[in-house]
Amino acid sequence: MKRALISVFDKTGIVEFASFLISQGIEIISTGGTYRHLKENNIAVLDVAEVTQAEEMLNGRVKTLHPIIHGGILAVRDNEEHMKTLKERNITTIDMVIVNLYPFFKEVQNDISFEAKVEFIDIGGPTMLRSAAKSFKDVVVISNTSDYNVVKKEMEAGKVTFETKKRLAGKVFNLTSAYDAAISNFLLEGEMPEYLSTSYVKKMDLRYGENPHQKSAYYVSTTENGAMKDFDQLNGKELSFNNIRDMDVAWKVANEFEIPACCGLKHSTPCGVGIAENTYDAYMKAYNCDPISIFGGIVAFNKKVDGKTAEELKKIFLEIVIAPDFTEEALTILKTKKNLRIIKAYQKPCDKVEYVKVDGGILVQDRDTAFSNDFKVVTEKSPTESEMTDLVFGMKVVKHVKSNAIVVVKDGMAKGIGTGETNRIWATKQAIERAGDGAILASDAFFPFRDVVDACAAAKIGGIAQPGGSMRDQESIDACNEHGISMVLTGIRHFKH
Repeated sequence: MKRALISVFDKTGIVEFASFLISQGIEIISTGGTYRHLKENNIAVLDVAEVTQAEEMLNGRVKTLHPIIHGGILAVRDNEEHMKTLKERNITTIDMVIVNLYPFFKEVQNDISFEAKVEFIDIGGPTMLRSAAKSFKDVVVISNTSDYNVVKKEMEAGKVTFETKKRLAGKVFNLTSAYDAAISNFLLEGEMPEYLSTSYVKKMDLRYGENPHQKSAYYVSTTENGAMKDFDQLNGKELSFNNIRDMDVAWKVANEFEIPACCGLKHSTPCGVGIAENTYDAYMKAYNCDPISIFGGIVAFNKKVDGKTAEELKKIFLEIVIAPDFTEEALTILKTKKNLRIIKAYQKPCDKVEYVKVDGGILVQDRDTAFSNDFKVVTEKSPTESEMTDLVFGMKVVKHVKSNAIVVVKDGMAKGIGTGETNRIWATKQAIERAGDGAILASDAFFPFRDVVDACAAAKIGGIAQPGGSMRDQESIDACNEHGISMVLTGIRHFKH
């Protein structure tokens, strides 16, 4: 190994590693800021411009894009023609490439101009990395500062192994594919492009997936902010696959509302939701909807949790409490439960699209953020003001319940939730039975028959909200008029499979 090329934006550990390379008799060539950084730290280094005899140009856009650089990287060492060409053109092989990229992942999320973001698109860096990764049999390529010690140890032991060089090359293409995906998504914002490219970075390994025999990790977007990316865990055990998945849904439900709201959730499905003038009353409404299911579940708030609420939360076993903030008193109380995961979230849900993996493919859709309070009254009886408030509340909850979904509501509280049934009347009976009593009923989709209305009448439910759109809408409207029930049509279906 004779020559190494170093060009890094993140200079963590590079002086120490470069010093080690010098001790191994390896010549270092470098560019721009990296060259100056090494010189300032008394590392013997040669400027790339001296090697290529071509000054960098276009404000640094062109520095290493030169045959002398890429010829030195890409030449196959046991190919006689390749090596003959290098000799004829006086090109020295480059046996190690150490490059990390302009921080496009970070800068694309910042509040800077479009033009400024474009300037953080690295060209020379990915090109050198890809060249070196293709030539991994002959070239050691390092794209992550965490790999300096890996390479150092193997060099001290004699040589960098084929397996390590292959793995480092794989890491390069993993990085550059994510980097290119981030740029693509930035330029094609809002489109459903021909090729689906996503860019995520691993935040943590998880103990296991949905079940202990499933391997799992958690990745976050490199280009977008989001509630499940930007949070702090203030207490408790490590988060699991199911924890993060459930936490996401509970947080979305709580943030449907402006006034204090609480969502209790189990297995990705709300088991209780309440709104009130304060977090304590909102929690009690959510708890009382289903005191059995909330045990061992997730509880989310859209407002700061106070001491009184914390005392109530402490009474049962919960996996997670997530909120935008906690009073000092609340934290002191909740932290007495050492395993309780306390999560402070900083952002409201902001995903624009969502993905569902199927065997051999991925389904992509816009996230269901549509909602309108402009309900159309279609019955002789109109909802009262309080009933209309509950109808709006019910529709905001039902959009997060698995279909077929029915939510029975009274006074800002989900009294009964029917979820995941294969027909609507079963979901209705389930919700009504759990509710005991309720003022209104909300449905995520239209009624194909009048049976739901008849069930509502038997349970003395006075108002119904549903999207409408069935060929038999009039049959359900007529049934409501027969029973003296008000009905509004929302015009928006909220299936959640």
